[in-house]
Order: sequence, then C-alpha cells, then structure tokens
Amino acid sequence: MELRIDRQALVPVVQQIVDALACGIRRNEVAPGARLPSVRKIARVNLLNQSCVVEACERLVAQGMLESRHGAGYIVAAPAPGAMGHQDAVWFEDAEIGQGPSLCELQLGFGSLPESWRESDDLAYAIREISRTDMAGLFNYSSPLGLPALRQQILKCLKQLDINVDGSRIMTTAGASQGLDLIVRTLLRVGDCVVVESPGYPVLFDLLRLHGVSMLEVPRTPSGPDIAALEALLLRYQPRALFINSFHHNPTGSSLAPEVAQRVLQLTKEQGVLVIEDDVYADLHSGPGKRLAALDDRVIYVGSYSKTLSSSLRVGFVVACTEVIARLAEVKMISSMGASRFCESVLARLLANGAYRKLVQRQRQRLNSDRQTALQLLEDADWEVFGKPAGGLFIWARSRMPDYAQVRTQARRFGVLLSPTTTFSAAGVANDWQRINVACACDPRARAFFQATAADRPQAF
Repeated sequence: MELRIDRQALVPVVQQIVDALACGIRRNEVAPGARLPSVRKIARVNLLNQSCVVEACERLVAQGMLESRHGAGYIVAAPAPGAMGHQDAVWFEDAEIGQGPSLCELQLGFGSLPESWRESDDLAYAIREISRTDMAGLFNYSSPLGLPALRQQILKCLKQLDINVDGSRIMTTAGASQGLDLIVRTLLRVGDCVVVESPGYPVLFDLLRLHGVSMLEVPRTPSGPDIAALEALLLRYQPRALFINSFHHNPTGSSLAPEVAQRVLQLTKEQGVLVIEDDVYADLHSGPGKRLAALDDRVIYVGSYSKTLSSSLRVGFVVACTEVIARLAEVKMISSMGASRFCESVLARLLANGAYRKLVQRQRQRLNSDRQTALQLLEDADWEVFGKPAGGLFIWARSRMPDYAQVRTQARRFGVLLSPTTTFSAAGVANDWQRINVACACDPRARAFFQATAADRPQAF
C-alpha cells in the first residue's frame, strides 16, 4: 500500500498517513471488512516508522473508519446504516435517491476544512493540560464576557488586523453562529428589514427568517457588494442593518476592495445602518487589506475559531461598542448561561503557546497550493470563475455546459455532490453557480468530474 508521503510538507507525517488511508478507504480501495496490510508492511513499503503508522491507524479507529481486532490487525469498518455526511449535508442533493451523502461521496461545496485536514496533536495536548491543571475550566461556567485569558489573546490577534479595542468591547460566544444569533435577537425586531449579500450564507438567511426579519439582496461582485445597488436599497427601504463578509466571502471567495469598503462605510453612516462584519475566515487570509471594523468603530465584528481549529470546539467572539456588548452579554447569559469555559481554556492555551498560529500557517500554505491546482483544473475544463480568489476556502464557478442537468448527471456519475441551485439565495432564486471548496477540488473524484464537463470531451449519460 503506497501512501506517497511528502517529508518536505508542513503537514505532519502522521496526519499524511491518516489522510492517505482515509482517502483509500473512501475510494473503496480497501472494502469494508477487509484487513489492512500489517503495520510492519505499510511502514516498510513507505519507509515509515511503525509507531507513526500505529498512531495514524488508531486515529482512524477513533473516527470509526477502522476497527482494531486482537490478532487480526486493523479492519476497515462498515459505514453505519443511513450515515450522514458533515454539518451542511442538508444543503446538498442526490436527486435520484433523496438521501444524504454516503462516505464514498464528495461534497464539492463542503463549508469547512475536511476532516482529513484536521490536526489533533496540539489540540489533544491542550485538552490534557487543561484537564490536568484547570479544574475550574472543567466544571465552572465562564464569565458573561468570556474567559479573561482568552479575551486577552483575542485582543492581541485583533491588533494584528489593526482593530484596536479594549477588553470591554469584546465578548466570546459559542462560535460565530451564536454571535450572529445574539446580534439578531438583541438588536433587531420582527418586521425589521436588513440587507444581505447575494449569493450569501444560507445559515444567516435561515436565522433571519426564524426571527421574522425580512431580507433585501444586494449583488456581490468580485470586489464586494454592488455599490450602486446598495445605495439604491438604502435610500428606498431604509433597512436596519447590513450583513457583510469582508475577506473570502462565503460562497464566492471574493474580498472587499479598499475603495468599496470606504464607500460601504460612508453610505451606511449616512443612512444610520448597522454594519455587521462576518469575518470567520480571517485566519485564512495572509495578504494586505483592511477590515471594516479597523476603519470604523461603529462596525460590529464577528469572528470564529471553529473553521480553522475545530467545528466541535465551538468558540467565537463579537466586537462592538461597550453598550452593545453589555446588551449581548445579558441575552447570552439568559439564553445559554454563557459559553463553554473548557473550550475557551483550551483555545486560550493554543493561542498562548503559538500552536494555533503555526496551525493556520500550515493551512494557508496547503490551501494556496490546492487553490492554484483547482483554478487550473477549472480553466482546463472551461469553467467560468467568479474572480480568482487569492485566499480562503472557496471558489465560485460554473460549467459552460448549456444544460445544467447534464452537469448534475456527470457529478453523480463520479460520486460528487453539488449544492442545490437555490441554496445561496435568500429569495430562493435558482442559478447554476457552484461553491467549490478548495480543499475538496483536488480529490480524484472532483478532477474526473471537471474533466468530464470540459467542452471538448464526450459526455456520458
């Protein structure tokens, strides 16, 4: 079993072994119930240390992909009946069987880093340290504004983004989702009208509908919201707020141009419109650029560590004026008794010891490499790309095939799941653009799918 380990890569060898074995299992190179080659053989063929192979296999046991049987080594586990995919599987379709994705199907527009990209060593070490040294972190509630040690670390990170605030203006949350929910339920009322970007974030659309808030859609361009359309909406409808992504917009991957950012702030200030800046992909950005919150302290800024560190270790934060933070903190305590002190303690440890910074550096480098490959694959297949994102997780693109049903047919043929056509529109308007996760686009199934949609290739139906 050849794993093709790259010893010059920034990804740890054990994680590369996990990725390679998991990929082979998902591609059915080893059938459920079959035995893997022995640890000794895998190590010998790939010139690896046996302990690294054992550790990788044990991680896959923990993930449910392998079983460890005494005297028989490692066995490929059978998928659980009706097993679903990851957290946003509900937004993907399989028109023929009407079920969620199986383990062998690739969600091309998956909303986070794939599980195979997650690195557990530093996280596991921090969890053990907190469990051993911080009993309060294990058993007690966090404070209304969040763990002081974590807030100090977040403030240091914000300063690197030129967002200079004091501790009274920051509150931790259980991920960005809780932050947005607190903002909506505290600052908006049933019947209020807000502006959202189109295409945009479907979870935000659902949240606003849940609270009875109506939405106006402003088109997103490669440099930010369409300024002329935004100005017209603000003047005509006088909305309460604008929800906006600054860098690596979900789903287009685009980022705000400086002149667009300045114009957005000018228009919203003139009309008295709240600006909520969702910047959950901040740590995947390494180039120049100013956040709206760095340019105007009226902006409510939302961040998160769930996209990069762990979708399960839910930690995010909100930055706003002191009065707004006080109101948000009150609602936070009423609705949830605060966030998880344990999760906050673990994250504070990772930020303080530099492990998190090194993690996101590896993620950015890996994404940059895969993004270039993905853009080349799309160009070779003659797909139309919405700008060319310089960072982040997503590419927004569409095939030039005249019949979108044919595109979906080809996707199913190669085990690729596409997002439904109405997913990223608040009004449910259909279009044939697709959110493409850079980390998924280089998968062999995605490569085969793109090649099959190229204009000069015969189509199989």
